[in-house]
Amino acid sequence: MTLAIGIDIGGTKVAAGVVAEDGAVLATVRRRTPSRDPGHIADVVVEVVGQLRAEHDVAAVGIGAAGFVNADRTEVLFAPNLVWRNEPIQYDLALRLGLPVVVENDANAAAWGEYRFGAGERESAVVVLTIGTGIGAGLIVNGSLYRGQFGIAGEPGHIRVVPGGRTCGCGNRGCLEQYCSGSALVRAAREVARERPADATRLLELAHGDPLNIDGPVVTKAAQEGDPAAVDCFDEIGRWLGQGLADLAALLDPGRFVIGGGVAEAGELLLAAGRETFAAVLTGRGYRPLAQVVAARLGAQAGLIGAADLARR
Repeated sequence: MTLAIGIDIGGTKVAAGVVAEDGAVLATVRRRTPSRDPGHIADVVVEVVGQLRAEHDVAAVGIGAAGFVNADRTEVLFAPNLVWRNEPIQYDLALRLGLPVVVENDANAAAWGEYRFGAGERESAVVVLTIGTGIGAGLIVNGSLYRGQFGIAGEPGHIRVVPGGRTCGCGNRGCLEQYCSGSALVRAAREVARERPADATRLLELAHGDPLNIDGPVVTKAAQEGDPAAVDCFDEIGRWLGQGLADLAALLDPGRFVIGGGVAEAGELLLAAGRETFAAVLTGRGYRPLAQVVAARLGAQAGLIGAADLARR
C-alpha cells in the first residue's frame, strides 16, 4: 500500500495527514499558518512532514495551497489571504524534503478528494465549493480535474457580484466571497448583534456580551439553537450561495454541486436557503434538469486527502 502525505494550507491553519490509497487518513498534524513570511510557511511544511515521516513510510507529498497555482503546478502565483507572490514552493520543498512534491490549489485538492472518496463519487461533472475564510471551487469535468489554460480555473469567489462593493483581498471590489464566506458570515452576525440585540440573545450570550467575540462556530451554534439573528445570517449567506450556484450552472451545467468548508458544517441551515435561491434564479428554470446540491462528506480533511491522492498519481 502506497502512502502519501497531504497538506492543506489555508488562511489560518496548516493541516497535514498520512493518507492511504483508499482515502483513509492514518495520522494528522495541525499548525497555525504563519501568514507574514513565505519562508516560515515552508518551514512549517517541512516540520509537519518530518513528524509524519517519523512513523510512516511515504512516497510523495501533495500540497493544497490557498492561492492561484500555475499550469505545471510548481508555483503559487498569488494568494489573496496569504503572502505568496510567484512563490516556487514545489522546487523548494522537493529539494528540502527529498520527496516528489505536487502543488495544487486547495479547493481543487478538496474537489478531487470529494470526487474520489466523498460526495462527488459516480458523477462525471461536479463542482465542489469550499466555503471557509474565502470561497473557492474545484471543477471535475468528464472525470478529470479541470485547471484551465494557466492553472487558475475555479475561482468563483472572485467573480464580482456587487459593482463597487466590499473590498476583497484579491484587489477588486464586490467579489462573491465578500458576501458568501466565513468572513462574510461573521461580519453579518456582528452587525446584526449590534443593531438587533433583542433578536441576538443567544448569539450574544455565546459571545459573552461582546459582538467582537463572535466567530464562525459561535454563529453556527447560535443558529442551531434557534437564535433568530444567527438564522437570518445563514439565510443571507445561503441566498448568495444560491445565486452563485445559478451563475456557475449557466456556465458549466454540472450534475452535482458539493458544498464543503467550515461554513458548510452548518448543514441545512446553509444548504436549504442555497437550494431555494438556486432553483428560483437558475436560467431556464422549469425547462432543464436541476443539479443536486449536497453537503461534502469528507469535512475538513477533503483538501489533504485530495492533495495526497494527486501526489500519488
